[in-house]
Amino acid sequence: MAGIFQRTVRLRAAVRHLCPHSTLTCAARLSPADFHSPFLACSSGQFVASTRKLHVEPKSSPAGAPERLPFSKVTDEDLAYFRKILPGRTITDPDLVESSNVDWLKTVKGSSEVLLRPQTTEEVSQILRYCYNRNLAVNPQGGNTGLVGGSVPVYDEIILSTSLMNNILTFDNISGILTCQAGCVLENLSLYLEERDYIMPLDLGAKGSCQIGGNVATNAGGLRLLRYGSLHGTVLGLEVVLADGRVLDCLATLRKDNTGYDLKQLFIGSEGTLGVITAVSILCPRKPKSTNVVFLGCETFEELLKTFQLCRGMLGEILSAFEFLDSECMRLLNTHLKLPNPISDCPFYIVIETSGSDPDHDSQKLDNFLEEAIASTFVTDGTVATEESKIKALWSMRERVTEALTHDGFTYKYDISLPVERIYQLVTDMRQHLGDRAKSVVGYGHVGDGNLHLNITSPAKDPALLAAIEPFVYEWTASCQGSISAEHGLAKLWPSWVTSRPCWTPKASSTHTRLYQTT
Repeated sequence: MAGIFQRTVRLRAAVRHLCPHSTLTCAARLSPADFHSPFLACSSGQFVASTRKLHVEPKSSPAGAPERLPFSKVTDEDLAYFRKILPGRTITDPDLVESSNVDWLKTVKGSSEVLLRPQTTEEVSQILRYCYNRNLAVNPQGGNTGLVGGSVPVYDEIILSTSLMNNILTFDNISGILTCQAGCVLENLSLYLEERDYIMPLDLGAKGSCQIGGNVATNAGGLRLLRYGSLHGTVLGLEVVLADGRVLDCLATLRKDNTGYDLKQLFIGSEGTLGVITAVSILCPRKPKSTNVVFLGCETFEELLKTFQLCRGMLGEILSAFEFLDSECMRLLNTHLKLPNPISDCPFYIVIETSGSDPDHDSQKLDNFLEEAIASTFVTDGTVATEESKIKALWSMRERVTEALTHDGFTYKYDISLPVERIYQLVTDMRQHLGDRAKSVVGYGHVGDGNLHLNITSPAKDPALLAAIEPFVYEWTASCQGSISAEHGLAKLWPSWVTSRPCWTPKASSTHTRLYQTT
């Protein structure tokens, strides 16, 4: 197990530079005002605004969770303050708060009694400053579409929802840079951009309800990473509210800026442990003039990988996605969602998307690739879609696997990165390891970036099955120098060292990045 957390050891060394005995000098990036960030990461990946005052004795913990840290309880006076700054948006009705207490998979549940719905950065700042002084725990929440429980409270943390922070602030039609509030739903941003001949560089199955702030906070990967890269590259700037209410303004729209430390990178993938993202600026590519989707079948995973090699070589710059699912995924899609298989039955299926600027050029390249793939016997069957309705139908075979799994029983989900040549071997070995103890063991994901979604179902939650899965899955991944968290975040796997109190003292200023206290 030690190999799994090699990155953690290196991160621990980096975090020491943020601790009270350390000073971080940011040349030409921050204002002269000193600040520290007293965030404590809890088991859900939440952050909490903390002071040194301890008010409440810990209570017993739910299974698998650490003891409740000694934070204050919400009082009537606290509610009165929140209602003053958020009139009509301080929610205490248990029926209304309930959905924010439960994750999308309904596998974990918190006990929060307060849901706050700010609309501006100023309101978020006021909330966090107050909670910091009162020692109240806070759980930021976006669309609550996560699959690892990181978006819901463990205990009675205050839920801070960004859902009403959904305004598009600016869009530069020349550069393609979009600036918006964190609560903007990904699909709404996509529709807005498509009307202006652009697209989002990020596409997810949950795009209809996930929010861009949560996407950035979890460093979501999605279906277009192969073409446009990760959010670490496409996010140009962030506005973040720190635990004590101060606002870190890194909302730059510059593609090149070497004036100092790139602080926004700390918050991409931080899952709310360092601050609440309130606004994002992101670089958006032009909308392709032609899009094609191909759904292919392969007899072996080795042939699937050969198809991937051929695809990269022959499609080159127009290749935007290369996804796969196995026959068990197809069975679940057929059984639970009544989605018909668009081709003949095969052990493995591939979804390939191409996008480019010249329909004739793209079509010719795709035809040449398909002819070669069939002639090489890498592919046994397939179908091509160019119309939008048919494209959506083929993509649904990949995007709705998670939905199908929810109908199959209790699901144990793992989000693994592995060397591409080993990506499916884990599924095969897990099936052999579990035998008939699991109902289904399926594998699907992003071949283009070596990301496997391993899912195991059982009729009900089964501690004995979980004990058989873990640590087997982690040890197997470590043996291949893989990652146990490719794109969904660590959530309740946060190591204990993250609960230290990092503090740092920037000592320089910049016109590009500002740290300020709102009034």
